[in-house]
Amino acid sequence: MTTTVLGGTLCRPGPPTRGWVAWEDGVLVDVQDGTPPPGSHDLGGGVLAPAYLDLQLNGSDDVDLATADAAGWSVLGQRLAQHGVAAYLATFVSAPLDAYDAPLRRLAAAQRSRDPGRAYPLGAHLEGPFLGDAPGAHPVALLRPADLVWLEQLLDAHPGLVRMVTLAPEADPELRAVSWLSAHEVLVALGHSAATADEARAAADAGARVVTHLFNGMGPLHHRAPGLAGVALDDERLTPTVIGDLVHVDPTVVRIVFAASPVALVSDAVATTPSERGHDAVRRPDGRLAGATALLDRAVENLVGIGVPIERVVAAASTRPADLLGARDRGRLEAGRRADLVLLDPATGALRGALVGGETAR
Repeated sequence: MTTTVLGGTLCRPGPPTRGWVAWEDGVLVDVQDGTPPPGSHDLGGGVLAPAYLDLQLNGSDDVDLATADAAGWSVLGQRLAQHGVAAYLATFVSAPLDAYDAPLRRLAAAQRSRDPGRAYPLGAHLEGPFLGDAPGAHPVALLRPADLVWLEQLLDAHPGLVRMVTLAPEADPELRAVSWLSAHEVLVALGHSAATADEARAAADAGARVVTHLFNGMGPLHHRAPGLAGVALDDERLTPTVIGDLVHVDPTVVRIVFAASPVALVSDAVATTPSERGHDAVRRPDGRLAGATALLDRAVENLVGIGVPIERVVAAASTRPADLLGARDRGRLEAGRRADLVLLDPATGALRGALVGGETAR
């Protein structure tokens, strides 16, 4: 077996320190502090960090994961890897209940292909249709109360494929779906909801662990009525996700959030038309935000650019998402983890290069 050794500045995460990594057959076999051994490749001052994991990705450019064919999944996997994303959850938004089977089957086929050097879809994130009183861009006509029978049938038909579900407490008032999903190792997120603080805490009691795109699709944070947003920042059981395009959330608020709570960074990227490309976000004709265009590499650069320490940003883009999913082979630079790596500019967080499974993203 060939051992490849890289020396430089490591963000495992944690404050960047001098060190080196070695891998064989796409897996890290050694990670050490200090001076790299002779014969190692020098990174030239860049920061080496674990590659990114996106919990909320609907598509990018002309690829919409709800309708993509095999070629589209492959193209997107290549594109994501080139942007430092080694793994992701394919996110399917609110639709009729009979519309989820086909994209889930195509997702399973994409998992089986496992193209080397390309981002891997770890599973599905269902963002709806069990949403509440803050629908955002989700068509209200498609929203409905949580249907536990349907969820049981869907998970039986696609075992292990649904990894995350965003729902609103008001769509599941008895929290039966939250409890059942959590018991079946599906990560439950609260979102598109006008839940009160008490309702949000009750959902956390039932097993919810994430709040989807903090501040977007929920009631406002008020000093006498903190609501879902306030509980997301206060309850240690809940991890808020944040869209890092600096359009969905103002930079000042992003800094406050990162100072207050562990965070998972998401892109919420969507497929776009040619006229929408070049903009930081996609909007409906009435001006409502409908998703982002920036992938996680741009989000990381954005947040480092507004003063969030690079180690916190790396943790939000890789470590925290991996921990939430229980992905023990990702999210950290340590022996036994995949050699999914990004090389970042230490001052700006800009992506200089990426490896997926020890192979150059291509």
